[in-house]
Amino acid sequence: MSVRMPGAVLALLFCIPLGFAGAAIAAPMHGQFLPPDDAGLRQGEPEQQQLLQVTEYSVVLGNQRQSNQQPIPITTPSLLRLKGKPLNKGAQISQVVISFDAEGKSLKKPAYDEKTRVLSLYYPQAAYPQLLDLLRNGTVYVQFLTYGNGHIWADLHTGAVRAR
Repeated sequence: MSVRMPGAVLALLFCIPLGFAGAAIAAPMHGQFLPPDDAGLRQGEPEQQQLLQVTEYSVVLGNQRQSNQQPIPITTPSLLRLKGKPLNKGAQISQVVISFDAEGKSLKKPAYDEKTRVLSLYYPQAAYPQLLDLLRNGTVYVQFLTYGNGHIWADLHTGAVRAR
C-alpha cells in the first residue's frame, strides 16, 4: 500500500497543474466552431462572448419611402429577427437582428448593444437562403466574440450533427 500511495500522490501532482492550466487558457464556449485563425487575429482570450441558442425567428420584408424626395427613393429592407436564450456565463444577449445588403460590398461590422441586449449582424442578400435553411433544419446558435486587439467575430452555426 505504501508503494501505491506515492504513485497516487505523484499522479495528483501532475494532474492538478494541468487542470488549472487548462482552465486558465480555456477556449470560449463553442470555440470548436471557429474557423482556423490563420491570420492570428484572435489574440488571447475574448474580452466578451455572447452565445445565444435560437428558439424562435421571424422574417421581416419591408417597403419604405424614406422621404418626399423626387424621384421617390423606395427601399425594401429585409431582416431576420432571432430570439433565444443566452448560454454562456455573463451573456445578456436576448435578440439578434440580421440585416441584408443587396450588393454586399460594404457590410457593417457586427455590433452588440449592451443596453438593448441586441446583436446586429449584416450579411449580403445572397446569404439569405442559407440562413433560412439553417434556421429551418435544426438547433442554431449565434456567437459574438470581441478581442483586446479590436478583432470581432460573429457567426451562426449548428451544433455537431451526425451524418446519416
